Amino acid sequence: MIEEAGIVCAVVTGAGTGTWQHERDSGVYTELQPGSYIFMDADYQRNTLAQDELRFEQSLFVIAGVMSVPAPERAIVDAGLKAFSFDSGLPLVHARGGVDYVKASDEHGVLELRNGAAPLALDDRVWLVPGHCDPTVNLYDWIVAVRGGRVEALWRIDARGALG
Repeated sequence: MIEEAGIVCAVVTGAGTGTWQHERDSGVYTELQPGSYIFMDADYQRNTLAQDELRFEQSLFVIAGVMSVPAPERAIVDAGLKAFSFDSGLPLVHARGGVDYVKASDEHGVLELRNGAAPLALDDRVWLVPGHCDPTVNLYDWIVAVRGGRVEALWRIDARGALG
């Protein structure tokens, strides 16, 4: 309709992380703007993809410390409601089979260990995948960029606190 009205529209942009392949294949868009793919989150990880759809890898984690192990099947970590956005569900525990993040209070999270899960100990570090990456990033002043187990860069989150 825009072009029929005589308006040249050389760039048609849009799409999102969950739909980028469909928009790419539609032939309508000349530019794609998926956003969350750079980090991904638990919400996207929970999605069932078709065999021909690509799954992006997780790259955003909140590292939590184990503060208490009150029972063999439960551990308490120092990452609760103030560490994540929970609007898209609970965080996922990364690379620790049989361990689930099951409950949060302001400052703490409860991990549940199922039979066969490797036990957790005081001061262990657990990598957690946020339920929703965008509003979780907004909670932090810095992103620590790690490659191969080494800190490679610190990225300041410039928009943090911008309303003040």
